Amino acid sequence: MRKKIIPCIYLKNMMAVKSFKDETVIETDPVRLAKSYSDALCDEILIFDLSNVDNEHEAALDVIKDICAAVKVPVIGAGNVKRMEDVKKLLYAGCKKAVLNFSRDDNIEIAPEVAGKFSKDKLVACVNSVEEVNDNISTIRNCVSEVLFLDEKITRNVDLACLPDRVIVSLANVSLEKLIDIFAIKDRTSITGEVINENITQFEAIRKLIGVEDVPFSKFKLNSDGLIPVIVQDYKTSQVLMMAYMNEEAYNRTLMTRTMTYWSRSRNELWVKGATSGHFQYLKSLSYDCDADTLLANVEQVGAACHTGEYSCFFNDIITYDYEEKNPFSVLNDVYEVIEDRKANPKEGSYTNYLFDKGIDKILKKVGEEATEIVIAAKNPNANEIKYEISDFLYHIMVLMVEKQVTWEEIMRELANR
Repeated sequence: MRKKIIPCIYLKNMMAVKSFKDETVIETDPVRLAKSYSDALCDEILIFDLSNVDNEHEAALDVIKDICAAVKVPVIGAGNVKRMEDVKKLLYAGCKKAVLNFSRDDNIEIAPEVAGKFSKDKLVACVNSVEEVNDNISTIRNCVSEVLFLDEKITRNVDLACLPDRVIVSLANVSLEKLIDIFAIKDRTSITGEVINENITQFEAIRKLIGVEDVPFSKFKLNSDGLIPVIVQDYKTSQVLMMAYMNEEAYNRTLMTRTMTYWSRSRNELWVKGATSGHFQYLKSLSYDCDADTLLANVEQVGAACHTGEYSCFFNDIITYDYEEKNPFSVLNDVYEVIEDRKANPKEGSYTNYLFDKGIDKILKKVGEEATEIVIAAKNPNANEIKYEISDFLYHIMVLMVEKQVTWEEIMRELANR
């Protein structure tokens, strides 16, 4: 299991302060700070909301939401959790997980209910002493997927085998030797705290010291040139973009930087995709096949993958049989793009342009009418009718989305966070 580097942001009055006990402002723009951590290739970001009153808490949630939208890594939200509603707000703000403070009895009490509502995979238990672990071991095992130790001494005084798979340890600004010792406790141990915050420029060096590979390159079966082919696809649509090759250095560099790096057979050198064109590929996942002789990379593609300017290298059709597109996201996105094009390039006689011309009130009226039609159709035993009405409703919803500049990607991300 990957050992993770997790910087911490302490939010106070919508600014980032140094720590729980030291409220010295280190950054007036927490979003900018979070982006700097993300750009430095951290694995996750942990945010503590240190606000004291409700209006400060709501303002902090807005900052957390902006951070989640701005960074490329998962965000863990902590602080000001008193009831299930507070967990929901963190998750709906975009946090991948929410932290329950096991120093608070009310957090321990709501843990089973919250886990039942959102699943234990969305929850982290924060503990400050060995007693908090031992007294609540059953709740921790059944209700959370990770444990955050605010004191690294806890790792030496509890049975880690009895805890969830992932452990996060908060450390002061210790030496790199001490950091390596902590990582050596268990392969699953991740590090957060001041030691990470103060060494943002050293993330790559830390990775090299602690080991970054989940699967060593020696695991793979290579071709006669000592390379392994890599199939690359868009992580959102699963469209195949290209095929390239990696040697061991390219593989390790890709894992280290999360930017796709290949071995150019024609130039006989390492090749960072996008280094000259700006069309970088950012790694989302990497897997290997059953024979361990081919890699599959899911990436976030910037610009076009093909040197010809085409989005995918696979644009030369040999034969195409009639078929219906089955990927739901692709279908919705294709229709959305047609509606978006109608708004940008009006077409005479277009019903879509009629709606845009009439304005937001007309669009909302149609959305309401179509919602009512769904309700009526649902009372009909014929399932086909409700399919037609839902399709009409989705079309009008997409007109509304384009009008309000909301994309399907934003909607999908919001649903995923829930």
